[in-house]
Formats: sequence, structure tokens, C-alpha cells
Amino acid sequence: MVFSKAFAVALAAIGGALGIGILGSKAAEATGRNPGAATPILVISIILAALIEGIFILSAFAVGF
Repeated sequence: MVFSKAFAVALAAIGGALGIGILGSKAAEATGRNPGAATPILVISIILAALIEGIFILSAFAVGF
């Protein structure tokens, strides 16, 4: 089986999408449990979402796109 560059980027995209989805789910759950901490949870979620996207972008550039 040939493992192409496009397949590697697709796997990275799927992983990033799943990571951001889980992050959003857990952030909503945490806000529901403690509404007073909504602002810090939002800030941390935005930072982590940017880091997850950054990993995907690095993987896309690493394979030569």
C-alpha cells in the first residue's frame, strides 16, 4: 500500500478536526458545570484550538504542499 502525501495530510486534518471537536465539547461541558468560569474556559479553548490548527498546518508544510 502506497502512503501518499495527500493521505498523510488528510489524516492530519481528520486528527485536527477531531481534536477541536473534543475540545469544544469539553469546553461546553465545563462551562455548563461552572458558568462563572466561562471566560477563562473560552480563552484557553481559543488558544488550544489555535495550537491544534498549527500542528495541522505544520504537518501540511512538512510533506511539501
